[in-house]
Amino acid sequence: MILIGNQRGGAKDLAQHLLKEENDHVRVHELRGFVSGDLTSALTEAYAISRGTRCKQFLFSMSVNPPKNEIVSTADFEAAINWAESKLGLTGQPRAIVFHEKEGRRHAHVVWSRIKAREMKAVQLSHSKRKLMDVSRELHRDHGFKPPPGLLERSERDPRNFTLAQWQQAKRNGVDPRDIKTHLQDAWAFSDSKSALKNALEERGYRLARGDRRGFVAVDYRGEVYSLAKWAGVKTREIRSRLGEPEDSPSVAEVAAQWGSDMLRKVQSLQQEADEEAAREKQALAEKRAILVARQRAERAVQAESHRVRQIAEACERQKRFRTGLKGLWDRLRGEHRRIRKLNMREAEMANQRDATERDVLIADHLAQRRDIARQRMTDRNQNRTISRELAEDQQKYRDKGAEAETLHEAQRQAFENAEPLKSSRSRRRSRQRDGPSLDR
Repeated sequence: MILIGNQRGGAKDLAQHLLKEENDHVRVHELRGFVSGDLTSALTEAYAISRGTRCKQFLFSMSVNPPKNEIVSTADFEAAINWAESKLGLTGQPRAIVFHEKEGRRHAHVVWSRIKAREMKAVQLSHSKRKLMDVSRELHRDHGFKPPPGLLERSERDPRNFTLAQWQQAKRNGVDPRDIKTHLQDAWAFSDSKSALKNALEERGYRLARGDRRGFVAVDYRGEVYSLAKWAGVKTREIRSRLGEPEDSPSVAEVAAQWGSDMLRKVQSLQQEADEEAAREKQALAEKRAILVARQRAERAVQAESHRVRQIAEACERQKRFRTGLKGLWDRLRGEHRRIRKLNMREAEMANQRDATERDVLIADHLAQRRDIARQRMTDRNQNRTISRELAEDQQKYRDKGAEAETLHEAQRQAFENAEPLKSSRSRRRSRQRDGPSLDR
C-alpha cells in the first residue's frame, strides 16, 4: 500500500474534500479523541485547539492506497494506519479515518491533530515522507504485493510516469504501389477529357496538377506527386492530345495547399465526431454507474440496519444474564457478576468483528461489480485519447503541409515575376545586336 502524507491547515476545506459526493461511497470509519461526533466539527475542534499555539499546519493528512485490483480488508487498513501512526510519533493523537470508493477501488484517508492538548504543543514531524516510504515498502513485502517502480529504488522513478493508462498506437498500413498504378490507369481509361479526368482522379483521392517539367501529375491528399505518364502508362504526346497544355492547370504547390486546407477541415470534423461519440459513451457509463451505486447504497443501508437491530437484540440478551435484587448482590459478592461482564465483553467484541467481516465481504462484492464499469471507462478513455492524439497529429501535419505549400507557391510566383524583366532585357540586347546601333546615339 502506498502511503502519502503532509502537514496542512484548512480544517473546513479538508473536511469538505473528504466528504465529496463525487465518490461512489464515502464512510467516516472512525473519529477518535474528539468531542464532536461528525467529521467537520471534529476537524474544526482541532483548529480551535490549535489557536492556543503558534502552529499553522495543525493537521497531518495521509492517504492509504492499495495496489489496483487488490482487495484489502478494513482490519488491514487499520493495521497499516496504526503502523504509520507509530512511525510518525502520532500515537494517541486525535484522528479521523474516512474510506472512499471510486471506479472500483477503495482507499482510506487519515487525519491526525498534531496538537498535544495537555502541553499545547505540536508533534514534531521530521522526515515524514521517508518514514511513510519505509512503511509502504514493508507493507508491500508483508502482503506480497508487487511494488511499483521506484518504491524499492529511488533511481527507478520515472517523472514521466504520471498516468496509469497504457496507450497503444495503431499501426498505419502503407500504400501499395500497385494500387496507385491501378487507380491512375482506371482514371485515365474512364475519362475522355480534362474535366472528366479531374473528376475521376478526385473520386480516387488524387488531383490533377502541373508538374515542374511542363507535364501533368497527380497529387494525393498526403502531398505525394505521381507522374501521370509514368504511373498511368500513357505517352506524353497522347496526354497532351487529350488534355492540352498544362500551363492553365494549378501547380503542385497550389494543389498541395488546397489538399491541406480540405483535409484539415475533414480532420477537424472527424475530431468533433469523435468528441461527440466519447461524450455519448461517457454519459451511458455514468448512468449505468449511478444506477449501480444507488443499488449498492441501498444494500449497505439494509445491512447497516440489520447489524443495528442484531446488535441491540444481542446486547439485550447479554444484559439478561445479570440477575437483579438480592441475587444480583450475591453474584457481585461471589464474583459471578465480573465473570458475566467479561463474557459479555468478549461476545460483544466477537460480534463487532463478525459485523466488520460481513461489511468487508459486501464492500469487496460491490468493488468487483464497479470494477467492470471502471475498466470499460478506462478502455474507452484510452481509445478516445489515442484517436484524439492521432487526429491532432494529422491536423498539425496538414497545417504544416499547407504552410509549406503556400511558401513554395509564393517563392515560385516571385521567381516567375523576377524572371520576366530579365527576359525582356535579354530580348532588347538581342534586338540591338540584330538591328545595329541606335540612330539616336
